[in-house]
Amino acid sequence: MKSPRLPSILEVVAVLGLFLAIVLSFTLYFKLDIQLALFISWFMVIALGIRLGHSYKDLQNAITKGISNGLEAVLILIAVGALVGTWIAGGVVPTLIYYGLEFIHPNIFLLATLIICSIMSVATGTSWGTVGTAGIAMIAIGEGLGIPLPIVAGAVLSGAYFGDKLSPLSDSTVLASSLSKVDVLAHVRAMMVLSIPAFVITAIMFTITGFMYGGKNIDQGKVEFLKQALQDTFTINIWMIIPALIVVLLLVLKKPSMPVIAIGALLGAVWAMAFQGMNPADALGTAYNGFSINSDVEFLNTLLNRGGIVNMLGSLVVIILGLGFGGVLEYLGVLKVIVATFEKKLHNAGNVTLSTLVVAFFANIFGCAMYVSLILTPKIMEKSYDKLKLDRRVLSRNSEVGGTLTSGMVPWSDNGIYMAGILGVSTFSYLPFMWLSFVAIGLAIIYGYTGKFIWYVKDQQEREESAS
Repeated sequence: MKSPRLPSILEVVAVLGLFLAIVLSFTLYFKLDIQLALFISWFMVIALGIRLGHSYKDLQNAITKGISNGLEAVLILIAVGALVGTWIAGGVVPTLIYYGLEFIHPNIFLLATLIICSIMSVATGTSWGTVGTAGIAMIAIGEGLGIPLPIVAGAVLSGAYFGDKLSPLSDSTVLASSLSKVDVLAHVRAMMVLSIPAFVITAIMFTITGFMYGGKNIDQGKVEFLKQALQDTFTINIWMIIPALIVVLLLVLKKPSMPVIAIGALLGAVWAMAFQGMNPADALGTAYNGFSINSDVEFLNTLLNRGGIVNMLGSLVVIILGLGFGGVLEYLGVLKVIVATFEKKLHNAGNVTLSTLVVAFFANIFGCAMYVSLILTPKIMEKSYDKLKLDRRVLSRNSEVGGTLTSGMVPWSDNGIYMAGILGVSTFSYLPFMWLSFVAIGLAIIYGYTGKFIWYVKDQQEREESAS
């Protein structure tokens, strides 16, 4: 048996081009589910692996290893599905919608959406949980205020990803820092010098846009009608948000995400029994089947008939297939071959930064999951940083920016499918309004080429010698 070899750049371009052709034709032309395209793509890369001299058993082990590396995302997504279902049934999400319609002025609604989702995401460390709870509420409020939903979704995602890449509780933050061999808090501090200016710029953009749209299309009669419909369907009062406060508190206390979110789901079911008059079986059933309502208000039906573990199964399959696909790509060294083709040009911090962002984005496109990007990017790029004596904090920051902030931009990725499904806005519709992502990527590139907030290993050594 011949010894395995790395693929040539021609083989890499061919297999990745064929992958994109399969995905785009299945989703855009044939209107087939992305999961089927990913499953077929498995066998495409397996065929490449066999051509390169690998055994099928080794390739299958690469698939299972890739899946196991991201199983935490599967567990969290299951818990989030249960949480969304019971929080709607328990009146948590309807109460947030009601008070949002009551108190948030249309002119500052987009800014408020950005801030609320940012605070919740920083506190909880989960963009999925933020979008599945506060995000749904803000979409409903935006609809009532007559603000275009793609813009609202952009504000929701900007806030959600701000916290996801900045919170020390976030799994993506921990993953990016640990794989870059950087302390989590050091990584967060390195992120802050980029994230805070990006947040300020994004806040200004959404504030200006809010004054452009706020109040123009508002139908006060519709707002009052929605508020009344919520009151007629649910018990609405301040006590309804206690489950949300408990979950945020537990996560702030650094309790594990998955069990805390599961506890929040259980509290939602208890609230559904205690305050919304549901029987125990129906209340607990919303954790798996999601909430279902058939009111005379079509908008409420569309908005609130969601959640539950069963409605996450499509995203779970995407994550599993995407992680497996990414595991084979890593095993075959596909992205390493791509980087090796332009490695000679990686002679300064700017080029290395840009390359890291591109590799992370490609890992989202071809790995179909944020976990794949955050796992592969530091491994592939670390030698380039060490060669230039760049501090690993720069690597972890760029990996997070390129991996986390672009994950929701790919329609067939785990984040793209989840965000579009939860918010009811297609990926290509909200993508132009993911302003925080674009601003942060732009700042990362500017920092790289100007040397601003770019640290070197020798600088760290000198500081340590001076301190001693």
